[in-house]
Amino acid sequence: MRPAWGRISRQNTSNGGEITWCFSQVKGSIEEEVAEADIISCVEFNSDGDLLATGDKGGRVVIFQRDKASKNAVPSRGEYNVYSTFQSHEPEFDYLKSLEIEEKINKIRWLQQTNRNHFLLSTNDKTIKLWKVAERNKRPEGYNLKDELGQTRNKTAIKSLRVPIFQPMELMVEASPKRVFANAHTYHINSISVNSDLETYLSADDLRINLWNLEITDQSFNIVDIKPANMEELTEVITAAEFHPKECNMFVYSSSKGSIRLCDMREQALCDKHAKLFEEPEDPTNRSFFSEIISSISDVKFSHSGKYMITRDYLSVKVWDLTMESKPVETYQVHEYLRNKLCSLYENDCIFDKFECSWSGDDKHIMTGSYNNFFRMFERDNKRDNTYEACREITKSRTVLKPRKVSTGGKRKKDEISVDCLDFNKKILHTAWHPLENIVAIAATNNLYVFSSKD
Repeated sequence: MRPAWGRISRQNTSNGGEITWCFSQVKGSIEEEVAEADIISCVEFNSDGDLLATGDKGGRVVIFQRDKASKNAVPSRGEYNVYSTFQSHEPEFDYLKSLEIEEKINKIRWLQQTNRNHFLLSTNDKTIKLWKVAERNKRPEGYNLKDELGQTRNKTAIKSLRVPIFQPMELMVEASPKRVFANAHTYHINSISVNSDLETYLSADDLRINLWNLEITDQSFNIVDIKPANMEELTEVITAAEFHPKECNMFVYSSSKGSIRLCDMREQALCDKHAKLFEEPEDPTNRSFFSEIISSISDVKFSHSGKYMITRDYLSVKVWDLTMESKPVETYQVHEYLRNKLCSLYENDCIFDKFECSWSGDDKHIMTGSYNNFFRMFERDNKRDNTYEACREITKSRTVLKPRKVSTGGKRKKDEISVDCLDFNKKILHTAWHPLENIVAIAATNNLYVFSSKD
C-alpha cells in the first residue's frame, strides 16, 4: 500500500531559551506491515525550503510545498501540502551482467531556481535523471484544425481563421524528465552533488567519481578513480561525496576506512592525489574486531559557511575545520551505549546501516538519526544534546516533543527506556534541515515527520 500522503503541519512553540520541537500531524501508511517499495530512502529541502522532496524504494518522488498563508502568518507556521508525485525510476535488468537494477531513489538534489520552474536530480544505482517540475494553470482553446476534444476537424467545414486563446484551468503540476545521465557507473551510485557554478555536478560510486555538465548527457569526466589494478588488493571504497558550497573547484569524499579527502580540481584533472586528508588516529583503548566497520563514514556535509564539515560514522558525528586535518574540532556521541552490542548488531547486519547527518541553516546545530526511531540534536555553542522520538503516539495537535533518555544500567527511571528494549528495525537513516528556519524533516520507515521550533 502506498503512503496516503496528505497535509503535514507543525506548530511553533518556545520554552525558555531552549529549542522546543513540536508538530501537529504526520501522514503515512496506516498499516502495520510496511511494503518495501514504500520505505522512504531520501529527503531533501530545496534552496529556500518552500519545497520538500522525498524518494522511496519504489522509485517514486513525492514533492511537498509549504503553504503560503502559514508561512506569512504571524507568528509564522509551517504547513506542507502534496505538490507533485511522479515515478522517477523503474526496475531494470542488465542482461549482460545478469543483474537487477533496483528502482530505489538513492539521492535527490535540487538545482538553484532561476525561473518559475523547479529542477531536481534523482538517481538510483545506475541512472541519474534531471526532472523539470512546472505549473500550468491555463490551456489553449480555439484551434482551427482540431475541435475541443482534440479530434481533427473536417477541413472543408472550416470557413474562417480563428486565433487560439488561453483559458484559465485548475492548477496542474507537471514533472517531466529533461535529461537522462546513464551508463557512466560500473558500481552503485551513492552520491550526487550540484556544484556552486550551477553548470556541473558530480556523481560518486564505490570506486569512482564523475563530473557532469548539466547540459551534456553522453559524456562525463572521471575525476577520482581509486580502483586498484588487482581487485583483490581493494582495501577501501568511496562512501559519500559533496561539492564545496562556495568554491566550485573543491569537493570532498569519504571512505570506508574513516578518511576524508579534500580535492582541488585546479591542481590536476584526475584528483587521485588529494589536497588535504582528514583522519583521526584510532583510540587504542577502543580497538576491537569491529573497529574498521564502525569507522566507515556514511555521510559528509559541508557547513553552509563552507568553513566546516560534519562526518557521520556508526557511533558518532564529528565536526572538522577545513584548516585542521589532524583531528576533528568537535565529536558528538550518537549512541555510544551500543558499543557493547556491536556483536549482535553485526549478526543482524545493523552495523552496516548508513546514517545521514544535517546542518541547521545557521550551522549552530547538527542532527542525525539513531535506532528506535530516535533522532539526535546537538547544539554546538553550549554542547547540549537531546534525543527525540518520532512515533505515532505523539502525533496529537500541538504536542511538544519531550527528550528521551536511554538507560544502560540495571535500574532505570520512569521516563527512560532500557537499551535492551530498543527496536533496531525502527531507524532514522534520512533527515533534512530547512536551510533558513528551524524546521526538520525526519523519514521513519514509510512515514515522514516534520517538526518546527521557535527560539
